[in-house]
Amino acid sequence: MRTAILWIIITTVIGVVVWGAGRSVVNAPAPEPSAMGREPMQRLTLTSSAFAHNSMMPERFTCDGTDAIPPLDIAGIPAGTKTLALIMHDPDAPRPGGWTHWVIYNIKMENENSKMTIGEGEEPNGIAGRGTGGELTYQGPCPPSGTHRYFFMVYALDATLPLGAGSTNAELEEVMQGHILGEGELIGLYSRK
Repeated sequence: MRTAILWIIITTVIGVVVWGAGRSVVNAPAPEPSAMGREPMQRLTLTSSAFAHNSMMPERFTCDGTDAIPPLDIAGIPAGTKTLALIMHDPDAPRPGGWTHWVIYNIKMENENSKMTIGEGEEPNGIAGRGTGGELTYQGPCPPSGTHRYFFMVYALDATLPLGAGSTNAELEEVMQGHILGEGELIGLYSRK
């Protein structure tokens, strides 16, 4: 009888140990993408000579000025990049999903030195997408109240995307999946007087 009880205890302890080991394998975190054979995403540097990251944008780039495209410098573009895509989005707009002010994609790489400059007021050589208001061109900040954040996002892509003119931000983001080699972000702020 004593041997049977001892046998039950040993069997129970072994079962608990095996069950616990199995649970820790099931709950283990997924491996990082680089551990699965993919390279980690490269960080692009997106800057403007007109305003610093997280600072106020000058009026000339807004609806209170001339709605000029701000000068943008993109650096750290990875080898293998075929095109770039740019999005400017206001997540603080008083509507679900915010407000997209600018969408442009299939911007051709015009040099081989991992940099690109977009001059002030110059539309990049690419295909115009459609902003939330239906525009096919850059529409500067125009917040109804308060200070809003304007996210300029750039993506380095390994392909020319199969999108015609007038595609939306959501359509662009869907088609870009699996083609993004790197990305960068610049945030400008604006509040109307």
